[in-house]
Amino acid sequence: MKNKQIFLISFLICLCMFATVRAGDYHLLPKPQKFAPLASGFVLDKVELSTPVLRQEWEAFITQRGGVIDSKARCRIEVNLVSSLPGVMLNVDEAYTLKVEGKRIKIEAVSQRGVYWAMQTLAQLQKNGSGKATFSGCDVVDWPAFRVRGFMQDVGRSYISMDELKREIEMLSRFKINVFHWHLTENQSWRLESKIFPMLNDSINTTRMSGKYYTLEEAKELVAFCKAHNVMLIPEFDMPGHSEAFVRTFRHDMQSPEGMKILKLLLDEVCDTFDVPYLHIGTDEVQFTNARFVPEMVAYVRAKGKKVISWNPGWHYKPGEIDMTHLWSYRGKAQPGIPAIDSKFHYLNHFDTFGDIIALYNSRIYNVNQGSDDMAGVILAIWNDRVVDKEWNMILENNFYPNMLAIAERAWQGGGTEYFDKNGTILPSENTEEFKAFADFENRMLWYKEHWFGGYPFAYVKQTNVKWRITDAFPNGGQLTKVFPPETELSKTYTYEGNEYTTRTATGAGIYLRHVWGKLVPAFYKDPEENHTAYAYTWVYSPKSQYVGAWVEFQNYGRSEMDLAPLPGTWDYKSSRIWVNDKELLPPLWTATHRKKSNEIALGNENCVARPPVPVHLNKGWNKVLLKLPVGRFSTPEVRLVKWMFTTVFVTLDGEKAVEDLIYSPDKIK
Repeated sequence: MKNKQIFLISFLICLCMFATVRAGDYHLLPKPQKFAPLASGFVLDKVELSTPVLRQEWEAFITQRGGVIDSKARCRIEVNLVSSLPGVMLNVDEAYTLKVEGKRIKIEAVSQRGVYWAMQTLAQLQKNGSGKATFSGCDVVDWPAFRVRGFMQDVGRSYISMDELKREIEMLSRFKINVFHWHLTENQSWRLESKIFPMLNDSINTTRMSGKYYTLEEAKELVAFCKAHNVMLIPEFDMPGHSEAFVRTFRHDMQSPEGMKILKLLLDEVCDTFDVPYLHIGTDEVQFTNARFVPEMVAYVRAKGKKVISWNPGWHYKPGEIDMTHLWSYRGKAQPGIPAIDSKFHYLNHFDTFGDIIALYNSRIYNVNQGSDDMAGVILAIWNDRVVDKEWNMILENNFYPNMLAIAERAWQGGGTEYFDKNGTILPSENTEEFKAFADFENRMLWYKEHWFGGYPFAYVKQTNVKWRITDAFPNGGQLTKVFPPETELSKTYTYEGNEYTTRTATGAGIYLRHVWGKLVPAFYKDPEENHTAYAYTWVYSPKSQYVGAWVEFQNYGRSEMDLAPLPGTWDYKSSRIWVNDKELLPPLWTATHRKKSNEIALGNENCVARPPVPVHLNKGWNKVLLKLPVGRFSTPEVRLVKWMFTTVFVTLDGEKAVEDLIYSPDKIK
């Protein structure tokens, strides 16, 4: 009996340890495909290192964490290249196994790439503490669902410094992002130096950020930097469209005989500069006037030993005529026999800080569970159609790092629950697997924000605890200031002019009532109509009387529109309003005051994450928050793509974190 009791107690202790280790000690992102925690951890002290690849990187990994390499050490880090990995389903060249035990860390992979990803996972397993570096015990078998997991920066429109690009590449490689798409040419500028045609880089031929371009040596340097971080660089030279900088310089259209001769000389220079497997040639948003142009350019680049990528929609290819297509806009379609990259709903320059990341995380890439010969993966893109005057704001307002972490997990894990077409940006109820999965991702992402992203633009705060009750929309007949019953009394149901209006709950710091892309991406209302007014309310419990900050906005301004800032004293062009404890919060003083629409005039503090939070006093106990959300037309002279939406969440006065210990409950439930 005593032995049975001892066994039972030991078993329960092991169960508790298992649960505690799973919940508290692992923050892996992306989640591995197969993972089992082990009770024992590895303490880094004196260690024997055995590896056939990346020895310099492993030595740095060990010494930077306080370890000492000693061939006679009892503890061992062992790396082996093997011919196969049992249990790996696909993309074996990036796969690995990792086992962390008390005296040994063992890694197996078929290639150096797999070893590199194992190293990134091991880095995430390091526990925080003031003593020796300790790695949590586990057994991992891991591989990516998609072979392309990337991001794009449009430097053709807006130059981004080398230091910033390197910073992004280095950080994202820690989360197994493996592609950087470098969009180097645009109407505004040709951003790569040309030795044979130096006038191409002359300021007179550049309409934005004149004099800003990358030297050939810098391009080579960035290729090498990417390779060192297991990232493939894909340079893009858009042709024959998006090429006004070329035309200004040479006075020839790219599709003309003269233009094609010049372009081939430039391609010689480009292909000599970039030691990469692929060259992206664009071909989007242009009228083709020369049927020979695209096939001839593809053949020319291929003859240089490069594979070719082209946008879709764009030139029409048959299998064998192109090496990969890159899907943009909802019209993009993958073709059997041609590998494709999905970027159809992945333009961060239109994304809202809090709403779109939900749709992004839940979405299946091209609506498939995993990659194949025909589906390569996904790239998130930042298009700088409108000038953004600070690199920091470019990253911050596009919510770049949170969105990249979301796609890093989705592209590695595969799966998802929809293709932006089921719940879209709206979180389902808390008892669903979709909600639990996003909440788990959010917790891990915020752990990295706190521990790894200090000093980076990273505005996201927890939103899975922010709960609202939102009314059915009242018809306002185009009178945006018209008053409806919720302004007098909060209720779950309303009667107005003989009709009943109900309320429904929603969760999130940012809620789309109608998405920026209309019904293509579902939002709170299934069939949103123009000229309606909605209300959202909640109660916020504060454990003490305190001053906090509020992130508030009713139109997240895209980085690709010529929209005008709101008029002084207004939040937007929809007459939106917000009250806290029946005291109205007034908008800030907008810094952009111009009244002429232009892509070359930057906005200022219109997006809430780009300005100091609005100071708000919360009473001890429950605090009432009410939002009035009218909308007129879905496109206006001032704002082309009207976002019927709101963002409200309480943050610290410096905007760095969510305010702790608040409870958001429209029904006052603690």
